[in-house]
Amino acid sequence: MPELTLYHFPSCPFCKVVKDCLDRLNLEIPMRDLESDPGARDALIEIGGKGQVPCLVIDGKPLYESADIVRWFEEHTG
Repeated sequence: MPELTLYHFPSCPFCKVVKDCLDRLNLEIPMRDLESDPGARDALIEIGGKGQVPCLVIDGKPLYESADIVRWFEEHTG
């Protein structure tokens, strides 16, 4: 399994879609909350050049868009 981190914002509806997918697939991965983690936004911008969430970082590479993230989880873990 690659190294994964999900960057998210609690009130983001697109982040909820990804978190619901994780629950459905019974997966737990490291997460960084841009609201409560002061360094998360800066880290996300450093990784991908923007602060857009949700963002799944896969072995250091960003994947944006909730549908793409859900598809990745279903293809690689489901």
